[in-house]
Amino acid sequence: MPWTQEELLNRLMELGIDAPTVQHRPIYTVKEGEKILGDLQGGRCKSLFLKDKKGALWLVVMLGEDRVDTGVLQKNLGAARLSFGKPDLMRSVLGVEPGSVTPFAVINETAKAVQVVLQRRMMAMDLLNYHPLRNDATTTISPIDLLKFLTVMGHDPLIIDL
Repeated sequence: MPWTQEELLNRLMELGIDAPTVQHRPIYTVKEGEKILGDLQGGRCKSLFLKDKKGALWLVVMLGEDRVDTGVLQKNLGAARLSFGKPDLMRSVLGVEPGSVTPFAVINETAKAVQVVLQRRMMAMDLLNYHPLRNDATTTISPIDLLKFLTVMGHDPLIIDL
C-alpha cells in the first residue's frame, strides 16, 4: 500500500523537517494553483513523471511557470526519446494519481528505479511547494530539507538547468 499523506507528514516530522501543509480543493494545473493558493510563500512547483523508450524512469521537478524542452532534457540526461509515463505506471511506481505527482512520491518508490531531476533555479529559492501525495493539499519545504528527504529515501537527485 502506498504511504498516506498523514504518514508522509509524520515521516517528515521524524526527520526534523519543518513542512507546514495547507488543505484546499484539488488542484490539477499550475494556473489553478495560483488562484487557490493565493499568497502562499515559496515557489509553486510541478513534477513530471517521464519514461524513455529504453524504459528508464525520470521524475523532473521544476518551477510551475517554467517549460522544459524535452529535446534538450533528453540530451542532458542521456535519455532516449522521453514521453510522459502512463497513469498505471505512475500508480505502480510512485503510488500517486495523475495530478498528484510530487518529489515526496519517492517514499513509495522502493526499487530506486526513478532518477529524480531537480531544476537548479528552483533549488535556489528559499521555500518550495509540493503536493503531499495528494492534490488537495500543499506542503511547503526548504530546498535543503527536500534534499535531506530525498537522500534519506535513497535517491541522489541530479540538479541541473532546465
